[in-house]
Amino acid sequence: MSNRQARVRAPELAGREWINTGGERLRLADLRGKITLLDFWTSGCINCLHVLDELRPLEAEFADVLVTIGVHSPKFLHEGEAAAIEAAVRRYEVHHPVLNDPELTTWSQYAVRAWPTLVVVDPEGYVVHVAAGEGHAEALRRVIAELVVKHEGTLRRGGSPYVPLDEAESLLRFPSKAVSIANGHLLVADTGNHSIVELDGDRLVRRFGTGKRGEPFTEPSGVALLPPEVAERAGYHAVVADTAAHQLQGLNLDTGEVTVVAGTGEQWRDDDSGGDARKVDLTSPWDVIWWEPASAVIVAMAGNHTLSAFDPVEGTIRRFAGTTVEGLRDGEASEAFFAQTSGFAVTPGKLWLADAETSALRWIDESSTVHTAVGVDLFSFGHRDGDAAEALLQHPLGLAALPDGSIAIADTYNGAVRRYDPRTTQVSTVATGLAEPSGLLVQGDELLVVESSGHRITAIAADGVESVEGDAHAVRRPPSVLSPGELEFSVVFTPPPGEKLDDRYGPSTRLEISASPPELLAEGAGVGTDLVRRIRLADGITEGVLQVVAQAASCDSATEHPVCRVTRQDWGVPVRLEPGGERALELMMAGTPAE
Repeated sequence: MSNRQARVRAPELAGREWINTGGERLRLADLRGKITLLDFWTSGCINCLHVLDELRPLEAEFADVLVTIGVHSPKFLHEGEAAAIEAAVRRYEVHHPVLNDPELTTWSQYAVRAWPTLVVVDPEGYVVHVAAGEGHAEALRRVIAELVVKHEGTLRRGGSPYVPLDEAESLLRFPSKAVSIANGHLLVADTGNHSIVELDGDRLVRRFGTGKRGEPFTEPSGVALLPPEVAERAGYHAVVADTAAHQLQGLNLDTGEVTVVAGTGEQWRDDDSGGDARKVDLTSPWDVIWWEPASAVIVAMAGNHTLSAFDPVEGTIRRFAGTTVEGLRDGEASEAFFAQTSGFAVTPGKLWLADAETSALRWIDESSTVHTAVGVDLFSFGHRDGDAAEALLQHPLGLAALPDGSIAIADTYNGAVRRYDPRTTQVSTVATGLAEPSGLLVQGDELLVVESSGHRITAIAADGVESVEGDAHAVRRPPSVLSPGELEFSVVFTPPPGEKLDDRYGPSTRLEISASPPELLAEGAGVGTDLVRRIRLADGITEGVLQVVAQAASCDSATEHPVCRVTRQDWGVPVRLEPGGERALELMMAGTPAE
């Protein structure tokens, strides 16, 4: 399989409950004779959602010999609840068994360090391949194909432990966002039904799209109305963030016509992010909003933690903010770090954004400077009101500007609506007990809440306030205990069978390392082409996060015109510094595990 020829027995699968098995608990012994693919994921991770789509063709191609098992190892507290996982399984059409691993037991047994991570177990119960991140579909196909040949005589074909969950009928299915149009109706991103709907109260007026995946929408999330003069010149009235299709769609409300206005349909990996909008690859655009200071639709490019600016008249798109590093760093927009931006709101001179993975409320001013109102880092969250410096959110996905100038926050994983007052910097709770609120809309004296897991839109009073002291939470993922001083850092990447590193046009690998706080890294920060680097961790700092982005380009090795691909992974590695800690840190991007 690779240069590492270890035989590592796969640890048993341990967790709380199983989903998509009809209540049956699976053991590795039940899977002997099958090739097993473990997908370590969590429902709020955009890279994990990408992998779900990458695995669909593999699951179909090898349906008679492959069993995929999703090991749901949650980052956020809410993600570990069985009901939340069941909702995610339905929302994202997961058609394989899923194990709830809320204490990260199986995660730890398999030495996983990142979401997502994929582990291949052969029919004899040995781990033969590990890959972190996304873009591994072709490599996995080759690994699985080799295993089919190697174990042909002992493979157990046919049969599947997958038992689908019951589905209930409803008008909306996991809606995400809503906007109000000129006639007073609502335009709603009906994400689970792969469509956009126009509602008059509870009455369905129109549905744009067939309701089937890709006809023409695939999990649309955000909708933005264009100013009338811009709409007239562009030829359509609304821009839809067609999230899982990696495109923006233009919607003409007069004719019902839907047209692709940005994105090739291919997911962005590592090329230019600007130019002719229909020739540029996008990655999971999650929300969109018109922002007058930029004279553009601002796009939350959740898939690579950046913001883009789309000009519907010129038909161009460009990087507006962010570097692709996932994290929380303020300052000049082009150098700032974002973390899966998922919602927007506008007040005079400010573009507000909800950064889901840092549980943060942030804003950009007209000078293109990024500020943080609420939020700490990638691994701190909770439900706590009070001054913004101490307040905590949990994976917020939506925002709305209230008439008094404050910002309403769809605090999704807390099931709450929160309010931030810029004048007093106080955070309060407006409502609780909501089913994954993901979008907000002010309509008259009411605040409309898009309850995604409730499949409904609920009106609440925007002036209700209760105080929640709450608790701070942190990810259960154990930190890497490292020693201050010099550290040998490496990322392992082994090309899959039949491929080699692509060095035709220069170095085939790239490694970028930063830290939060920045002072954690005394030496070794920055970008280089070697996947091995000696860094130095500062004395006097006890904990932090190493932010790592690695990528490798590989090509078919035995063809005249090889197919090439880029593999990329982001890690946020929580670390604790202690004398006597490890002096080496290895991250696995792809390869066979060492014994």
